Amino acid sequence: MAYFTDKFKGKKYFKDISFHHVEYYVGNAKQASEYYKNIFGFSDYAYAGPETGLKDRASYVIRKNKVFYVLTTPLKANHPISEWLLKHGDGVYNIAFNVDSVEEAYNGCINRGAQSVSDVFAVNDKNGFFSEAFIKSYGDCVHSFINNRNYKLWAPNFIDNRTDKKKSKDTKIELIDHIVANVELDKMDFWKEYYERIFGFSAFVRFDETDISTKYSSLKSVVLRSDNWKVKLPINEPAEGLKKSQIEEYLDFNEGPGVQHIALLSSDIIQTIKVLRNNGLKFLKLSDTYYEILEKKNIVIKEDILKLKELGILIDSDEEGYLLQLFTQPIQDRPTLFIEIIQRRGSRGFGQGNFQSLFESIELEQDRRGNL
Repeated sequence: MAYFTDKFKGKKYFKDISFHHVEYYVGNAKQASEYYKNIFGFSDYAYAGPETGLKDRASYVIRKNKVFYVLTTPLKANHPISEWLLKHGDGVYNIAFNVDSVEEAYNGCINRGAQSVSDVFAVNDKNGFFSEAFIKSYGDCVHSFINNRNYKLWAPNFIDNRTDKKKSKDTKIELIDHIVANVELDKMDFWKEYYERIFGFSAFVRFDETDISTKYSSLKSVVLRSDNWKVKLPINEPAEGLKKSQIEEYLDFNEGPGVQHIALLSSDIIQTIKVLRNNGLKFLKLSDTYYEILEKKNIVIKEDILKLKELGILIDSDEEGYLLQLFTQPIQDRPTLFIEIIQRRGSRGFGQGNFQSLFESIELEQDRRGNL
């Protein structure tokens, strides 16, 4: 059964914490950056590569309002990133957090049992002060703590690459709302306890196989959050079923746990979905009965229900308000990473009322791929 709580039960290990950026490892960062710029409306922000003194890889930083992506590709076959890509394909390597003190954040996590990937790196030069450190996360992913607020560039070895935005329609994407992980069977609670112990986060939503299932498969899910609500990290694991679940499909093709999807917050989801669809982005399709069932819920909304239905946007509500959301199909050939677009109208939930419809939609796509 699901449980919900809006009371923070974690520990305040961080004065302030928020998503700083997401780093993708990709086979061709130059082309990947064009994809995100042309489809999602990002623009160039910074660059590092051989021309800037970084000889073994190239990284493109792109930005859409408060969303920063770093797209990194290796330049040699024997580079560790090449091994990562061979195993996982294009995907998220690093979920980076903005903190006041990298040293305090890193040392605190290490003292509470986190595993180090890279010790604190700090620079104080003509461009200002920069610091960063890395710890291990689920699978082959990491978390970094970063503070570049008083650094003129993105980071050392990067150059400013900002260009005038193209005169295209605004996608209204504002910031990262939450980032979801898929982990192995019986590992969800391990990582729940990890984020509670290491980060001081609190679990406030939990689902089991009785809440989200079909006659073939099911999943379990728990949501962790920071005290300030700026970081929300849902974690899914498969549950036993008659056939392979969508979480198992992800774990098979990703060859282990990793980031399942990134939720991007929109200030106007109708505009966002219109532009993204016109730009060629493919979304999951809902069952024909979704809006018939929705009408019976009598949710009071500001938007035109016919426009939402036309665009396939989902709606859910709770005691605090409602939210609107829609999910893309996987954005690479492996059925792994996808994107969620979400707009909040008071609700701080995750579209719990839509989970079943979402689960069934993904299962239909999974069956189409022959992986059910």
